[in-house]
Amino acid sequence: MAIDLVPHIERYGYSSFQWKGKEYEYWKNLKLLKLIDFSSNRLTGNIPRSFSTMRGLISLNLSRNSLTGYIIPNIGNMEVLDSLDLSYNQLSGKIPTSLAEIHTLRVLDLSNNNLTGKIPTGTQLQSFNASSYADNDGLCGDPLPKCPGDILRPSTTNSEGNMNEKDGGVLSFMQEVGISMGFGFIFGFWGVIGSFILKKSWRIAFFSLFDAVGDWFYVRIAVFVSKWRRR
Repeated sequence: MAIDLVPHIERYGYSSFQWKGKEYEYWKNLKLLKLIDFSSNRLTGNIPRSFSTMRGLISLNLSRNSLTGYIIPNIGNMEVLDSLDLSYNQLSGKIPTSLAEIHTLRVLDLSNNNLTGKIPTGTQLQSFNASSYADNDGLCGDPLPKCPGDILRPSTTNSEGNMNEKDGGVLSFMQEVGISMGFGFIFGFWGVIGSFILKKSWRIAFFSLFDAVGDWFYVRIAVFVSKWRRR
């Protein structure tokens, strides 16, 4: 006969276990527990939310049961948890992001469940082997294969191709600028010189203006030098 885990923990606040040949019972002092091992039983139901209040718990093993539902969202409140084994159950949903906040976690096994979504990003969770998340068809992300929505890093070939395209674009632009400047100089220069060659009156007016400007500069310089010598 299967045993529902929730009523025994949350409704009655009762738990018992054997340690070194003695049986210990906890009624209202579950927060004092350091280790819980309910593995290889026929437990059903959800993981009790009250587990998250056991901030001093070091090891939690609920593997090889028939637990359903989700991993409790605030499991990250178990700040000193060293070992967590929820393998071989029927848990579903996503791995809570708060699990990545447990920096003391050294042993993790979530394999053989129905978990889905991307593994939360965190140094701790990415440091475990892929076997810790195996046989969860909906899971993805490091250390498992990337999720379909992840942006893949461009390959070296693509990078080189993009660089060549950029270099080609810059070179083409510079060529266009050079050609434009060349045509501008040619048309501008020969437009002025050609006009002087064809129009005699323009040549006379230009050189007259040039002589007048030269005379003006000569007079100004002569006056300046004369004043400077007098001083």
